Amino acid sequence: MVVCSFGDASANHSTAVGALNAAGWCAHQGIPMPLLLVCEDNGIGISTRTPDGWTGRALSMLPGIEYVAVDGTAPGRLLTTAAEVAHRVRGQRRPVLLHLRTVRFMGHAGSDAELAYRTRAEILADYARDPILATAALLARRGVLDPAATLARYEAIRERVMTQARAMVGRVERLDSTRAVVAPLTDRRPAAVSAAAARAGAGRESAFGGKPPETRPPLTLGQSINAALHDALLTWPRALVFGEDVARKGGVYGATRGLRKTFGAARVFDTLLDEQTILGVALGGALTGALPIPEIQYLAYLHNAEDQLRGEAASLRFFSAGRYSNGMVVRIAGLAYQKGFGGHFHNDNSVAVLRDIPGLALAVAAHPATAPALLRQCLALAEQEGRVCVFLEPIALYHERDLHAEGDGGWLAPYLPPDGWAAAEQPLGRVRTVRDGGDLVLVTYGNGVRMSLRVAQTLRRDGIDARVVDLQWLSPLPAESLLDAVGGVPHTLVVDEGRASGGVAEAVVTALVDARYAGTVGRVTSVDSYVPLGPATEHVLLGETGILAAARDLLGRR
Repeated sequence: MVVCSFGDASANHSTAVGALNAAGWCAHQGIPMPLLLVCEDNGIGISTRTPDGWTGRALSMLPGIEYVAVDGTAPGRLLTTAAEVAHRVRGQRRPVLLHLRTVRFMGHAGSDAELAYRTRAEILADYARDPILATAALLARRGVLDPAATLARYEAIRERVMTQARAMVGRVERLDSTRAVVAPLTDRRPAAVSAAAARAGAGRESAFGGKPPETRPPLTLGQSINAALHDALLTWPRALVFGEDVARKGGVYGATRGLRKTFGAARVFDTLLDEQTILGVALGGALTGALPIPEIQYLAYLHNAEDQLRGEAASLRFFSAGRYSNGMVVRIAGLAYQKGFGGHFHNDNSVAVLRDIPGLALAVAAHPATAPALLRQCLALAEQEGRVCVFLEPIALYHERDLHAEGDGGWLAPYLPPDGWAAAEQPLGRVRTVRDGGDLVLVTYGNGVRMSLRVAQTLRRDGIDARVVDLQWLSPLPAESLLDAVGGVPHTLVVDEGRASGGVAEAVVTALVDARYAGTVGRVTSVDSYVPLGPATEHVLLGETGILAAARDLLGRR
């Protein structure tokens, strides 16, 4: 059984409403949900009163969730009711909401002077309902402890707590440096991660229907991710894949096709349409020992639930000094250039909100040759370091096959067999040089990799030898590896398909300047705009023409 407590004020928060809705949604379908929800209702949120009767009315009408109200200041009835409710939750595997009407002593926090918004009579009325005094009175009435014995026990407990607290103060390790503060975010286990990323699960022949992906013709990006997800579920028995339309349909773009059939509905399942709930399930699953692989259907949809990563998932290691973690790999289909379908909600090109989360690892798959290794690296980071990872998949490249000309197969790659995984590792913090050259470096990611390679081909005809570097990891930015990749080349152009403001290029240029890169640096980006429909996208999204012009300008060859 899981117990989840919240207050009457926070019951109105959209995350709480979504969680309650999801619990009822599961129970309505008979999905086991042994969840005891406890609302501690003191009738006030900081200074804002909860309308009389609102909480009970709102919580008692939730479909699929049994509602039980009890006076939280009456210890005898509360103990009996709580025991009965817990027994039902465990036995029936269904959610029950226990609504406790209770009181609040003093202000919401140390600086909160409650006399500014509550009358003296209201405050004294709460003290008259003190549940601790009510417990003492009940013990006296039942002849268990007389008042003197109760007070003596109370004081003995106080002294024991203070003694233990004083002893702990002397043992607590103080955070006396920046390194000590950020240690939970920066502690690494590279050897363990590498070993985990190279590990393959048993039963591959059967799972792939007798045709492992390494025996098939070269794969597209989407196909390689699909094969890597099959391998992931084989390698990590506690891995779960879930999200909107990922199970029966196999994903909007087919990336999860066949997973449910092979691994079953307990490990691959569809969720309701609520990104907060999807990431909430990942949070809970990770805490119980699972390795969640939730899917957010489109990058623009993440913003409905971003705080589940910022405020909850990625912060757990930090605030627990590394004692707790909830490693997960959030797959997101995103970025722009999708043809025939989209607009802003299906072509969002901004990753700023993800790069701003301390400790989160953000990988962007660009080519089928490296996508499986990047995904395995994310899974290994989640397992071995408890890291929250986001694996961003460029929609426009899912089914791309060619690079320069129709039929050249430049955007296909063979799937490596397990004995080649270790050598092909793409570790956190390493960029990848996909084309060498000594005149100019094009530093990019995602769709920019393909565009930059095509531009490099054009520049070659002009006698310019361009190197193309795929960042692969956008957070933490692989600055050291990047500096090695651009070293010795006199010009670097950062090709960023994101927006000019808050885009990746800002960080890359800053890293080069901070490191005193000796060459000239420029950047070319998309416009600060939402992504429109149809041909209008060409006016705001970075294209090959813009990259070529920026490269020639940087070289002084307009």
